[in-house]
Amino acid sequence: MKIGFVGLGIMGKPMSKNLLKAGYKIVAYDVVTAALDEVVAAGAEKGASPKDVAARAEGVVVTMLPNSPHVKTVCLGKDGIIEGAKPGTLIVDMSSIAPLASQEVAKALKEKGIEMIDAPVSGGEPKAIDGSLAIMVGGKEEHFNKVKDMLLKMGSSAVLCGDIGAGNVTKLANQICVALNIAGMSEAYVLATKAGVDPQKVFDAIKGGLAGSTVLNAKSPMVLEGNYKPGFRIELHIKDLQNALDTAHELGVPIPLTAGVMEMFQALRVDGKAKDDHGGLIQFYEKAAGVKVRKK
Repeated sequence: MKIGFVGLGIMGKPMSKNLLKAGYKIVAYDVVTAALDEVVAAGAEKGASPKDVAARAEGVVVTMLPNSPHVKTVCLGKDGIIEGAKPGTLIVDMSSIAPLASQEVAKALKEKGIEMIDAPVSGGEPKAIDGSLAIMVGGKEEHFNKVKDMLLKMGSSAVLCGDIGAGNVTKLANQICVALNIAGMSEAYVLATKAGVDPQKVFDAIKGGLAGSTVLNAKSPMVLEGNYKPGFRIELHIKDLQNALDTAHELGVPIPLTAGVMEMFQALRVDGKAKDDHGGLIQFYEKAAGVKVRKK
């Protein structure tokens, strides 16, 4: 089976490589030539455009793109997937975008006989590399079942959450939880540091209790070293929280804690830290409190 794959950025590149390692044939495309060449060197065929990728794929095209406008352009624009895909082709959009955008794109594709599911992921670059992403899916069960085995070559779990758009609603919920976890961790470590307590000792003491979490375990070692090399960039979390806020406002749901963390991220963006890892949110608190959180 030859899969189309469009979008070879920080996430898409390792995800496509994992499919190649699993024995899938891939025809790939990205506007960044270096990324495309790297995946081709790993065994993929080079596509000339999303249209070309869709025309050469055998029934399934994966997209992994930055945001809603990019998905709309790749799927529906000039030389887009809609121009090359055969009727019955299934688009698996693994981008993190607004749920209403997923529904809009799926409706336009459906008019041409092309199916779609939304399947955003969580785990950042490290889990994209080791193939242990959490994948949240929206769409018809028959379409999910068609690609579930493929998804599990890129992730450790794949859960059907509802109809089209439900995957991205779930991803927004995930991103809210992650952002608030990072903010809570940051407040705790800055408080401990200001009080003269080693934040490494605080981490060691609380990680096994109710305060422990995957976020705490993943981000604490980084922030305690002052390491903000991105696994998931602040600018991308800003994008996801904006989608969460927009969706919440459309539905009449207040999410004040999310709005607060969004403003912290925006302050860091203004300070030139948009490409730092989202664990770098702690820098907002460090600046406010006049301390640096480091293990002793």
